[in-house]
Amino acid sequence: MPTDRRLQRLAQACLARPSERRSLTQWGREFGISDRHLARRFRLETGLSFGEWLRAMRASLALQHLSAGRRVADIADQLGYTHASAFISMFRKALGESPARFGMRAGQCCATDTVDQA
Repeated sequence: MPTDRRLQRLAQACLARPSERRSLTQWGREFGISDRHLARRFRLETGLSFGEWLRAMRASLALQHLSAGRRVADIADQLGYTHASAFISMFRKALGESPARFGMRAGQCCATDTVDQA
């Protein structure tokens, strides 16, 4: 989590509204930070670009939801993915396995609306 007060507020807003798909410029306007300053500070404070941080944050939220046994399609929708397949692809790239396989390994039932390519 960033230490800069404005970046902390931005990160909290992203955590509270993970489905919002805004550009760096749009987020910056809301918090009074130029997109270039936002990009530089985010990388400096977190070691990640803002986009990388958003993907990691969404993957972390997905893990929490999957561990609670939530359905893949519901998680995808809550995190702002228009298709469960896009969410599954992000999850696999970020964590090296499909959401269903993670759920089975974690001992949770995570129903899918799509055929899972485990």
